[in-house]
Amino acid sequence: MLINSKTAEESAILNLAHSVCAAVRTAPKACGIDHLETAILTGEDKAKVTAEMRRLGEGFGDSGKFFCRDADNVDASGAIVLVGAKYEVRGLGEKCKLCGFENCSACEKAGATCVFTGMDLGIALGSAVSLAADNRVDNRLMFTIGQAAASLGLLGKYKMIIGIPLSAAGKSVFYDRANP
Repeated sequence: MLINSKTAEESAILNLAHSVCAAVRTAPKACGIDHLETAILTGEDKAKVTAEMRRLGEGFGDSGKFFCRDADNVDASGAIVLVGAKYEVRGLGEKCKLCGFENCSACEKAGATCVFTGMDLGIALGSAVSLAADNRVDNRLMFTIGQAAASLGLLGKYKMIIGIPLSAAGKSVFYDRANP
C-alpha cells in the first residue's frame, strides 16, 4: 500500500488531536475537580468556526482585523482542538479568597470567575501545545477561535474556550503573520 504525504499528514494531525484531548484530560486540576471539555473540529465544522471568526472580527471594526487574520490561519490548518472550561466555583468556602471575594458564594453572586478555572485551563493548554510541539505539528493558542466557538455554542456550558489549530506544512502558517 502506498500512502502519500498529504494523507499521512492529515492522519497524523487527526491522531495528534485525539492525543491532545487526552493530554487536556490528564493535566493536573486544582482540588482534583475537572471543569474542562475538549472537541475536535475538521471540515465543515471548522469552516463554520472560521466564518464566525470573520463575522466577529467585522463587529470590532479595525481593531478586529486579527480575527480575520487568525481565520486565514485556521483555514490553512488541518484541525482545531477546542478546550473549554466552566464558569463555576470550587466550593472552598471561606478558606480560599483568591478571587478577591469573601467566599465562593460571593464570587458566584457577583458573576465573577473562580481563579482555579483559568489556572486549570492554562495548565491543560500548556500540556496540550507541548504535546503538539513534541510531535512536530505546528500549533498556536487562539482566543479568537474560542470566541467563535462560544458564540456558536459548540461546547454548551463550557464558555471559557481557547482553540488550538494544528498544521503540518512546509512552513508554519502561524509565523510571519502581519499585525493587522
